[in-house]
Amino acid sequence: MSVARDVFTLACLLAGAGFFLAGTLGLLRFPDSLSRLHALTKADNVGLALIVLGLLPQAGSVLDGAKMLAVWALVQIASGTVAQLLAQAAHGESPGAGSAAAGTVGSADPERGGTPT
Repeated sequence: MSVARDVFTLACLLAGAGFFLAGTLGLLRFPDSLSRLHALTKADNVGLALIVLGLLPQAGSVLDGAKMLAVWALVQIASGTVAQLLAQAAHGESPGAGSAAAGTVGSADPERGGTPT
Protein backbone atom coordinates (compact mmCIF):
# COMPACT_ATOMS: atom_id res chain seq x y z
CA MET A 1 0.00 0.00 0.00
CA SER A 2 2.88 2.33 0.76
CA VAL A 3 4.29 1.99 -2.75
CA ALA A 4 0.94 2.90 -4.32
CA ARG A 5 0.68 5.94 -2.04
CA ASP A 6 4.20 7.03 -2.95
CA VAL A 7 3.53 6.62 -6.68
CA PHE A 8 0.31 8.66 -6.36
CA THR A 9 2.19 11.38 -4.46
CA LEU A 10 4.96 11.47 -7.04
CA ALA A 11 2.50 11.65 -9.94
CA CYS A 12 0.57 14.52 -8.34
CA LEU A 13 3.74 16.42 -7.45
CA LEU A 14 5.11 16.09 -10.98
CA ALA A 15 1.79 17.12 -12.51
CA GLY A 16 1.59 20.11 -10.15
CA ALA A 17 5.14 21.14 -11.03
CA GLY A 18 4.20 20.82 -14.71
CA PHE A 19 1.32 23.23 -14.24
CA PHE A 20 3.61 25.70 -12.46
CA LEU A 21 6.05 25.41 -15.37
CA ALA A 22 3.24 25.96 -17.88
CA GLY A 23 2.14 29.09 -16.01
CA THR A 24 5.69 30.40 -16.02
CA LEU A 25 5.99 29.79 -19.76
CA GLY A 26 2.69 31.63 -20.23
CA LEU A 27 4.09 34.56 -18.27
CA LEU A 28 7.10 34.70 -20.56
CA ARG A 29 5.37 34.02 -23.88
CA PHE A 30 1.94 35.69 -23.90
CA PRO A 31 1.76 39.14 -25.48
CA ASP A 32 -0.38 41.20 -23.10
CA SER A 33 -0.73 41.52 -19.35
CA LEU A 34 -4.24 40.05 -19.13
CA SER A 35 -3.22 36.89 -20.99
CA ARG A 36 -0.20 36.55 -18.72
CA LEU A 37 -2.35 37.04 -15.64
CA HIS A 38 -4.83 34.43 -16.82
CA ALA A 39 -2.09 31.90 -17.50
CA LEU A 40 -0.51 32.41 -14.10
CA THR A 41 -3.65 32.32 -11.98
CA LYS A 42 -5.19 29.27 -13.61
CA ALA A 43 -2.00 27.23 -13.84
CA ASP A 44 -0.85 28.10 -10.32
CA ASN A 45 -4.22 27.25 -8.79
CA VAL A 46 -4.34 23.85 -10.48
CA GLY A 47 -0.67 23.22 -9.73
CA LEU A 48 -1.09 23.96 -6.04
CA ALA A 49 -4.24 21.82 -5.89
CA LEU A 50 -2.35 18.86 -7.39
CA ILE A 51 0.56 19.32 -5.01
CA VAL A 52 -1.74 19.46 -1.98
CA LEU A 53 -3.66 16.44 -3.28
CA GLY A 54 -0.41 14.55 -3.63
CA LEU A 55 0.78 15.47 -0.15
CA LEU A 56 -2.48 14.63 1.64
CA PRO A 57 -1.83 10.85 1.73
CA GLN A 58 1.61 11.57 3.19
CA ALA A 59 0.23 13.75 6.01
CA GLY A 60 1.04 12.41 9.44
CA SER A 61 -2.35 13.25 10.90
CA VAL A 62 -5.76 14.60 10.00
CA LEU A 63 -4.73 17.95 11.47
CA ASP A 64 -1.77 18.17 9.09
CA GLY A 65 -4.07 17.44 6.14
CA ALA A 66 -6.56 20.05 7.35
CA LYS A 67 -3.78 22.63 7.54
CA MET A 68 -2.75 21.91 3.96
CA LEU A 69 -6.35 22.24 2.79
CA ALA A 70 -6.72 25.50 4.72
CA VAL A 71 -3.62 26.95 3.06
CA TRP A 72 -4.92 25.86 -0.34
CA ALA A 73 -8.32 27.48 0.33
CA LEU A 74 -6.73 30.76 1.44
CA VAL A 75 -4.53 30.83 -1.66
CA GLN A 76 -7.64 30.29 -3.83
CA ILE A 77 -9.39 33.25 -2.23
CA ALA A 78 -6.33 35.51 -2.37
CA SER A 79 -5.54 34.54 -5.96
CA GLY A 80 -8.90 35.69 -7.28
CA THR A 81 -8.72 38.95 -5.35
CA VAL A 82 -5.19 39.77 -6.46
CA ALA A 83 -5.96 38.87 -10.08
CA GLN A 84 -8.94 41.27 -10.05
CA LEU A 85 -6.82 44.10 -8.64
CA LEU A 86 -4.01 43.49 -11.13
CA ALA A 87 -6.46 43.41 -14.04
CA GLN A 88 -7.96 46.73 -12.92
CA ALA A 89 -4.50 48.25 -12.63
CA ALA A 90 -3.60 46.98 -16.11
CA HIS A 91 -6.64 48.77 -17.52
CA GLY A 92 -5.81 51.97 -15.66
CA GLU A 93 -8.78 51.77 -13.29
CA SER A 94 -8.44 52.63 -9.65
CA PRO A 95 -9.16 49.79 -7.23
CA GLY A 96 -12.82 49.73 -6.32
CA ALA A 97 -13.98 51.52 -9.46
CA GLY A 98 -17.38 50.26 -10.44
CA SER A 99 -18.12 48.90 -7.00
CA ALA A 100 -21.07 49.85 -4.85
CA ALA A 101 -18.87 52.23 -2.86
CA ALA A 102 -18.15 54.31 -5.96
CA GLY A 103 -21.80 55.25 -6.42
CA THR A 104 -22.74 56.17 -2.88
CA VAL A 105 -24.50 59.39 -2.04
CA GLY A 106 -22.04 62.16 -1.45
CA SER A 107 -19.87 61.43 -4.45
CA ALA A 108 -19.09 64.27 -6.80
CA ASP A 109 -20.76 62.59 -9.79
CA PRO A 110 -24.42 63.68 -10.18
CA GLU A 111 -25.14 60.68 -12.44
CA ARG A 112 -24.36 58.39 -9.52
CA GLY A 113 -26.71 60.12 -7.14
CA GLY A 114 -24.22 62.51 -5.61
CA THR A 115 -24.07 66.28 -5.58
CA PRO A 116 -21.19 68.13 -7.20
CA THR A 117 -19.08 70.22 -4.87
